Amino acid sequence: MLGTVQKAGEVLDLFTREKPEWGVSEVAKALGIPKSSAHALLSTLALIGLLKRGPDGRYRLGWRILTLSQVLLSSNSWRQEARKAMEEVVARFGETAHLAVLECGRVVYVEKLEGTQAVRVANTGVGVELPAHCSAVGKVLLAYLPWKEVVRIMAERGMPALTANTITTLDELQTELQGVREKGYAYDIEETVPELCCVAAPIRDHTGEVIAAMSLSVPFYRFQQMKSEYRNAILKATQQVSERLGYMGEIPWLKGETQSKVKGHGKG
Repeated sequence: MLGTVQKAGEVLDLFTREKPEWGVSEVAKALGIPKSSAHALLSTLALIGLLKRGPDGRYRLGWRILTLSQVLLSSNSWRQEARKAMEEVVARFGETAHLAVLECGRVVYVEKLEGTQAVRVANTGVGVELPAHCSAVGKVLLAYLPWKEVVRIMAERGMPALTANTITTLDELQTELQGVREKGYAYDIEETVPELCCVAAPIRDHTGEVIAAMSLSVPFYRFQQMKSEYRNAILKATQQVSERLGYMGEIPWLKGETQSKVKGHGKG
């Protein structure tokens, strides 16, 4: 039973924006299974609405997935709390804010509020997945995992260079993640998209577990001018969300900062 469920998951993972349709033979070849097994898996997933079979015999994702995704999004109270904080940050700066989680070793965006500035962030959106090693939200989410788990994820997912600035070695990543834990935030300086920078910080639940990361995405030229203001705004926003979720632990970034300075979003 577990093997069948795992194979069903592998089938669903094949469907991407780049390749939204699959035939039985293609699935069999991709997963290294007999055509009869591929046909049985596809037929079963179509029967329960997770896939849909077209007139040509090829399969696409079924609308049942959309229903399930809406249930997932609407049933997470922390996402609703985070959205309120994101709205305040976007209203203040006019830049794009993101909320992300780590799922199966990849960053999954669960909320996005587009900024009002002229430059728009086109490669993200609710449900979009990206590698974790190169984004600010990804670094935050990886930083609080055991290092052995990070190594496993990188071995499975790889460390592709999306830009000339992307971290591509485990040694570099380990140093970067240690800094994230010490400071309580992470930067992405043109590591995912050229000329785009991000700053992200963790959201914790009442147990102290990091359950999500929130970020602000800003074009390079504006980011350099107001780097500390953006950083302090995201740190304050994630602190507020974490406290609303019941987290009362130590906040690393407050070390050495006065409360008046933080509240005033001063440089630091």
